[in-house]
Amino acid sequence: MGTGHSIDSPIRVAPYGINSVISVVDDLLVEKIRKYYAEKFALPYKNIPRSAEDGRAKRITAYLNLVHDIVHQKFEELRTEPFLSDNDKAKYFRMLPDESSLKTAYQKLMDTAESERQNLAEKLNNLMQPGSIDVNIMAKVDKLNLTKSGEPMSAEYSDGSAALRGYANSKLSSNLILSAGFNPRLYNYLAEFQDFYRDASGNIKKKIILKVSDFRSALIQGKYLAKKGLEVFEYRIESGLNCGGHAFATDGLLLPVLLKEFKEKKEMLSSAIRPLVEKFYEDERDGFSPDWKFEEPRITVQGGIGTHGEMQRLIKEYDMDSTGWGSPFLLVPEATTVDQTTRSLLENAKEEDLYLSGVSPLGVPFNNVRQTGSRIWHEERIEKGKPGSPCPKGFLESNTEFTENPICTASTQYQLLKIDQITQADYAEDKKGRLKTKVLDKACLCDHLGNGALIQLGIQKESRSPQAICPGPNIAYFNGEYSLEEMLNHIYGRGESLVDGDRPHMFAKEMRMYVDYLQDLIDVSDSDPNENRKLTKFRDNLEAGMDYCLEIAHSNGYEGENLESIKTTVEAEKARLEQMFQLAVA
Repeated sequence: MGTGHSIDSPIRVAPYGINSVISVVDDLLVEKIRKYYAEKFALPYKNIPRSAEDGRAKRITAYLNLVHDIVHQKFEELRTEPFLSDNDKAKYFRMLPDESSLKTAYQKLMDTAESERQNLAEKLNNLMQPGSIDVNIMAKVDKLNLTKSGEPMSAEYSDGSAALRGYANSKLSSNLILSAGFNPRLYNYLAEFQDFYRDASGNIKKKIILKVSDFRSALIQGKYLAKKGLEVFEYRIESGLNCGGHAFATDGLLLPVLLKEFKEKKEMLSSAIRPLVEKFYEDERDGFSPDWKFEEPRITVQGGIGTHGEMQRLIKEYDMDSTGWGSPFLLVPEATTVDQTTRSLLENAKEEDLYLSGVSPLGVPFNNVRQTGSRIWHEERIEKGKPGSPCPKGFLESNTEFTENPICTASTQYQLLKIDQITQADYAEDKKGRLKTKVLDKACLCDHLGNGALIQLGIQKESRSPQAICPGPNIAYFNGEYSLEEMLNHIYGRGESLVDGDRPHMFAKEMRMYVDYLQDLIDVSDSDPNENRKLTKFRDNLEAGMDYCLEIAHSNGYEGENLESIKTTVEAEKARLEQMFQLAVA
């Protein structure tokens, strides 16, 4: 969802019992949003300047505490509303899934005689809970920082560690989602904070969720943390390509193949890890109490889910504990903070407008939509001979090709230097053109991903705030602005679907994206034998995944699943694979 579009989502949806996630990559954006909401709710605010000692951590802590206070204030106001009225309290219960025990109790209350409602109403009020205010940290966005005099700061002041400290010091009792790879230094730092460990009663105040790309990665990371006594509450599987934001492609392993492995090996995530946790508590603490409840880690999935039927397959066929929906909520103003220009762009976006881009300075493919304010702004600067960005925040500074201290590949400084190097190189003109295009593709995500929220809240003017956004391809099939209740009804299969019946199945869409991705790899590959072996392995994994998808296509479908699209996609993409490798050999 980027840095800005869910920056205040908990304030919007948590009072209704809905969980959401805040990204804390951009602490400078966080500070602006804190000021806005402190003024809106007449709460105390004191600026934490950019120059403040440990300012990044302090800004994040202050904002998360503010969000906590606002959410609980709004939730208590909602909870005190009367039953039997068309109010936010009724909306809270209407939006629950039909199988929810809380919703069943609410319906029982509605059917109970007035003289007998008081006790039931009190019990129901006590059962209501706000949604969790979860926090995401990209583990690999962990730049080491310098003092004002240019000396390296110690590791605990790196961007990742400071963000972690900001969350750990907050009053939140919620989940920390670690994404974008394994960072041992950051994982070691988790052990410094008691909130990630069990208290005397066996409760964990702040739980760990890992975004993972495959089972092996989940097991390795889970064991690494367990040796420190840290338990993974949830493993969150994400499609390698069919997702929003950065895309971390597998070696051709399709999502259903990965889900099948998780289902078959799920018990290993407990049997291999629990002994390590217990040993830690025996050696380092007062022991692991037999009275403590040791829950099986949750296994969840996200990336490209678009219908209730697809969700049902993921839960019922693969034993997923829940599913995550992101991009469709960019079209729900009650849930996300997106400026109107960008929201209209998303409403009208077609399949061909959504693409896997090279705009990220991290060098990782990035799901994008054409003609964003950010892209237009960058193209105007290129035409003026000033490519790139001034780099106002520097969170993605990592390149030392031309400088002693790291700079960002989306910065004007880097792009001018790199283009000059390419111009002077002894390359054919067409190769120079391709290399320059790749350089100029890089965009200022640090700043531009937060601008949509600042525009929508009236903090900054659109004319001075280029907007970037990173929807998954799935958003092409949603073509309107929706209420929160409409989107939840769609997710839970209540009423008319928000997408057309000919929308390709999420497995079919991912399959096509992986073949496109392989074609790109072939296009830039050379004749190196190792490279050829990797490409062949990728193709073999992809073909095996297609065969498995074909089995799924011939199974009994769930309502709203377009299984026919899987069959036609397998046929078309297998033919394309064969042609690609014939040409590559030739």
